[in-house]
Amino acid sequence: MTKAVILGTGSCLPEHTLTNAELERLVDTSDEWITSRTGIRNRRIAGKGEQNYQLATKAARRALAVTGIDPEELGLIVVATISPHMIMPSTACFVQAELGAVNAFAYDINAACAGFTYGLDLASAYIQSRPDMKILLIGAETLSARVNWEDRNTCVLFGDGAGAVVVAGSNDGRGVFGSNLRSDGKLWNLLYMDSPQSLNPELQRDEWQGAHIRMNGGDIFKHAVRLMEDAVTSLLRKHDLTVNDVGLMIPHQANIRILNNLRERLGISEEKVFVNLSHYGNTSAASIPIALDEAHRHGRLVRGDVVLLCTFGGGLTWGSLLMRW
Repeated sequence: MTKAVILGTGSCLPEHTLTNAELERLVDTSDEWITSRTGIRNRRIAGKGEQNYQLATKAARRALAVTGIDPEELGLIVVATISPHMIMPSTACFVQAELGAVNAFAYDINAACAGFTYGLDLASAYIQSRPDMKILLIGAETLSARVNWEDRNTCVLFGDGAGAVVVAGSNDGRGVFGSNLRSDGKLWNLLYMDSPQSLNPELQRDEWQGAHIRMNGGDIFKHAVRLMEDAVTSLLRKHDLTVNDVGLMIPHQANIRILNNLRERLGISEEKVFVNLSHYGNTSAASIPIALDEAHRHGRLVRGDVVLLCTFGGGLTWGSLLMRW
C-alpha cells in the first residue's frame, strides 16, 4: 500500500531574537517568571522582508533543495497558519507564486497549533488516492502581529517562523500509518484570536476586545495534557504499539510544563522527546515542522524508526500521528 513519506524538511526563522530580558522592559514580567512557567528563553520576531509567506517560501525552498524536486513537479501546496499574510488570497497562493509552482493547486488550513498535524494527515489521504502526487506542506506563523504586547500572560509565549516538508508516495513500508485527530468547538473560548471588528454594524459584537490572541492558561494546561495523552495512548493501542516502540516523539512546543507532564504520564523517556521550545517559543502551526527539520538535521530521525507527533491548539483541536521514518 502506498504511504505518504516525508522526503525533505526545511525551516526558516526570522533574524531578530527577542529575549526574556527584553520582555522585562515591555511588560511586568521577569526572565525567572517566564522560564520557570513556560521554559521559553527566546523567541524569533519577524521584521521587514519576513512576512508570513516569505518565511514559508524560504522554508519550502530549503525542503525542496533537500529532495531535488522542482517546484513545477508539485501537485499541491498546503499552508497551515492562523496568521496569514492576507485573509484572501491564501498564504499558499503567495507561496505558489514565489516558487513558480505552476502545476500545483494551493490553499490554507486553520487548525491553530494542530494545523501541521492535520495537514500531514490530509497529505496522506491525497497520496493514497493519487500515489504519484508530490505535496508541499508548510506550517508558517507571524504571531508577533497577533498578540497583545501589553498582556504578559500571552505576549511572552509566542514567536514567528516556518517549517516545511515535501511529501510523496512510497511502497517501501515507510510513511504515515496512523492518526487520531480530534476537536471540540464548545471549548473555543479557552484559546482564540478574534477577527477585526465587522464593518457591518449589525454584525459587530459587544464583547469584541481586539484582534489578538486570548487564552485561559490554567484550563488550557489541564485540557492539553489530558487530551494529548488520550490521543497518543489510544493511537498506539490501535496499532499494537507502546511508547517503547517509538523512536522519537515530536510534540507541539507550547509550554515545558505541559510537555514534562505529558511525558511523565505517557512514561516515555526524556531522550525520546524532541524539545526546542526554549529557543523559539510557541510558533503554533510552525512548531512541529520547525522541530521536525531540526531533528532531521541533528540526526535524531533514523530511517525505519517510528516517529510520533502530538499536538494541541485552539478550536479546541488536538491529535496524534504515527509514521515510520
